[in-house]
Amino acid sequence: MEAVVAVVALLVVLFLVLGVYMTVKAVKAVKRGVDRTISEARRTVEDTTLRAKTFSIGAASELAQLRLSLRTSMRATQDVLHAGVAEDASLQESLGLFERLSAHGHELDDELRRLERDPDKAALAQRLPGLRERTEQITKAADSLRWAARDRARRFAEDDVDSLSTQIDMEAGALRHWTTEPTPERTPPPWPEPTAEPGRTAEQTWPEPSERSEQRPQEPTRPAITPPTPRPTYSWQKETKPESTT
Repeated sequence: MEAVVAVVALLVVLFLVLGVYMTVKAVKAVKRGVDRTISEARRTVEDTTLRAKTFSIGAASELAQLRLSLRTSMRATQDVLHAGVAEDASLQESLGLFERLSAHGHELDDELRRLERDPDKAALAQRLPGLRERTEQITKAADSLRWAARDRARRFAEDDVDSLSTQIDMEAGALRHWTTEPTPERTPPPWPEPTAEPGRTAEQTWPEPSERSEQRPQEPTRPAITPPTPRPTYSWQKETKPESTT
């Protein structure tokens, strides 16, 4: 009895632990989803605000353009590398380089955000060329990584399509290959060789009709004209008298 109670208690504890684990896992998944949704919403709001600021005039407009260009390039490169590394492990090193570049990008974005609220517009105008150069340098490096990853993926896809097309052509040829028995060609009989007679040159001669008839199978001979059959005589017919001679 005590063993049964112990087993039941152990099962209850296991079910409780499993329930707690599944609950924690579900909560974390929901939290990640909520955080992702909040991050996407915040990013959308920031991008919309930056696009609105680009229509203004002055240093604030140029800062907004630099931030928008930087964020767009870094985000596109991040998406391409994360999507490609799952299929191509060689992109792991490129992803590591991008993470180092991303740190510099975040630092520059934070600096541009702080300068947007700086009241000293004269000092801001002096720093704009340097900020523009740093932004172009980071975006150029990110674009280079992104296009290299895309070219690599496209090259692999083209090679795969070429190999697949070759295999399909070979398989199609094998499916269309069937063996047919060659029909024997009937050769005509040879012509008779010419016979050379004494004193004459060899020329083509043909067998005489008698020889050809000997070669043919003998047919039964039939008379040329059917012999007459005797006519029947009847009782009412008179006998013919012999003619008298004088």
